Amino acid sequence: MYENLLSIEGGIEELFVDPDPDKARAAFRKKERGLKNKVTSVKEAVDLLIKDGDYLAVGGFGHVRIPSAIIYEIVRQGKKNLGLAGHTSIYDSDILASAGCMDRCDISYVVGYEIRGLSKSARRAFESKKIRKTDWSNCSLAWRFWAGSAGLSFVPTRVLLGTDTFKHSAAKTITCPFTGKKFAALPALYPDVGIVHVHRADIYGNCQIDGMLVSDSHLARASKRLIITTEKLIHNEEIRSNPSATVIPYWCVDAVVEVPYGSHPANMPGEYWFDDDFFKMFLEMGKTEEGTKKFYDEYIYGVEDFDEYLEKVGGFKKMKKLRAQEKLIESGS
Repeated sequence: MYENLLSIEGGIEELFVDPDPDKARAAFRKKERGLKNKVTSVKEAVDLLIKDGDYLAVGGFGHVRIPSAIIYEIVRQGKKNLGLAGHTSIYDSDILASAGCMDRCDISYVVGYEIRGLSKSARRAFESKKIRKTDWSNCSLAWRFWAGSAGLSFVPTRVLLGTDTFKHSAAKTITCPFTGKKFAALPALYPDVGIVHVHRADIYGNCQIDGMLVSDSHLARASKRLIITTEKLIHNEEIRSNPSATVIPYWCVDAVVEVPYGSHPANMPGEYWFDDDFFKMFLEMGKTEEGTKKFYDEYIYGVEDFDEYLEKVGGFKKMKKLRAQEKLIESGS
């Protein structure tokens, strides 16, 4: 009935990741299926699992539950030519872009720090034209992860249709074989490496997250390799006692790293509040290229690891204060 199912209409920008599910499955077949101890260090996880040219997907949302320890280490190790899914990716994309680690980005939301303002350092990085970009909405990027987690090559939706975002995306239109209606075909997203910070995990990679998951369960299942950082390592018996709380299963995971306060300066729901003083300092330093360089030299290149970074930004005293703020807000006081 409908002979021409795929129209010639499509976005004009670049598709950075091959949506072929069978090629992704070839990578998934290599993943460890046994209950193997995957605990490692931040340095080793980045060194072994993230290669120059990889496409990354970062969990969390905005300034909530982002894997800061891994992001810093990527910069410290000088990884280059990385792609990034900018799914409301703010501080993490800023750190990678301003350090020159990225050369391409699927963008739904970057640069903006909400009530804190805009990042001059991130804007300079993106306006330099050194980072190729393709536009998406938050919803469409989330559904691209979902398509990847489902083993598909695309998902039909009505989002983006009739917008300039569609024009500057890499989506296409497709005609429904049942109704003849037009839909946007969103290509599946299969990241080379996913990076997610969670509340609790066992040594095998079974993960628990308190609060909103955003797209992290789908991101984890779509990623060819997955690094988990966790606030706390717990025993597998505790995982088994409440199996419904496991939102990312061990068979998705390649590395587990215990990093208390590993999302600083971001918010970890139920654990600690945003470090607003740090964000203000970062945005102020980022107003100039000299200030941006000074920030990296002091807080990333100038420290050995994330523990030393935490000491530099205020140590236990600062973390205790941020934890108290989160508990106060959580209680509604």
